[in-house]
Amino acid sequence: MPPESNSAVSKSQNRFAIDWNNLLFQAAMPVLAMLSAFLIGAVVLLLLKVNPLTAYAAIFADVFGSVSGFTQSLVKATPLLLVGLGICIAFRASVINIGAEGQIILGAIGATSWALIFRDWPAWLLLPTTLLASFLAGAVWGFIPGILKARFRVNEILSTVMLNAIAVQLMNMLIRGPLIDQAGVTAGTYLAQSERLPEAAWLPRLLTQSQLNIGSIIAVVLAFLVYLFLWRTTIGFRIRAVGLNPDASRYAGINVAFYQALSLTLAGGLAGLAGAVEVLGIHHRLLDGITSGYGFSGIVAALFGGLHPLGLIPAAWLFGSLLVGADKMQRAVQVPSALIDMLLGLVVLFVVGSSYLSKRWSIQRAIKTAKVEVEAKG
Repeated sequence: MPPESNSAVSKSQNRFAIDWNNLLFQAAMPVLAMLSAFLIGAVVLLLLKVNPLTAYAAIFADVFGSVSGFTQSLVKATPLLLVGLGICIAFRASVINIGAEGQIILGAIGATSWALIFRDWPAWLLLPTTLLASFLAGAVWGFIPGILKARFRVNEILSTVMLNAIAVQLMNMLIRGPLIDQAGVTAGTYLAQSERLPEAAWLPRLLTQSQLNIGSIIAVVLAFLVYLFLWRTTIGFRIRAVGLNPDASRYAGINVAFYQALSLTLAGGLAGLAGAVEVLGIHHRLLDGITSGYGFSGIVAALFGGLHPLGLIPAAWLFGSLLVGADKMQRAVQVPSALIDMLLGLVVLFVVGSSYLSKRWSIQRAIKTAKVEVEAKG
């Protein structure tokens, strides 16, 4: 083989090795971040005179030691996965969606309203149209900050946060007014919740003795569809191009504002589906606190999954397991609820920090590789 061929093969192998190392590093960083958060949590537990090994063993014993704990972790992972998929699309377009909480609420409102209005429809028609209604409601709530950014250059972080507050107040008004459960009014309880939805709109359970429903399957299927959308379609390519370099994309003729608005709209729709899953699969009614903080936890799950739809599947399950196990730990070792919030907050802080460090490391490694190639050619 000629020397030039050997050199080309060597360069190709080196490039492959660098990419592989980068992949391993990015995969390891979130894990190390979570371990660091648990290490600090262990110090706090020691200060509270609680054995960290006993506390953390309770987390794993509940999730992996019982069917109910495992299925509940999947239930928690489902909305995280749906919200995280929307976060992945938005981040790929270089926009930040902090409005998933409000979009979940709008999706839940859309699902509840549709199911109650058309309660006499058969299940084969009512259920899919209710899911579609929730997607459209969440998409509208994502479209608002998208169009504000596209047309008026309004910062999407500010607009999505404000829309979260509006969505909460809208839900409070509805479940205490037009959508309030009339049975509660008659009984004099006036509970802030809607009427129970017709069974035709319920998501079928996968296990009769658990809350696990086909919403989990829908979420996993959507993860693969989002992957195909982003990496196998022209629209997905343009969204990723906008995220990588908006100026270069604009120079290439890509409508940057349109694709950023589109990404926020799709993110809102997926978050809206998370609200529908909670209403149709878990509570079977709209009630206060329906989001359970999934809108913000989904951001962490997305970062933990490397902002990749397929990487988000195990990441959402892992974070869902952490949510379930943390509650078990609180009951098992009698620690304050504030400690659980602190532990989850540390995980968020370290995972976000690791994402930033991982990105910087990748950029520096790419620059170093480029310099080596330039020097080799020179």
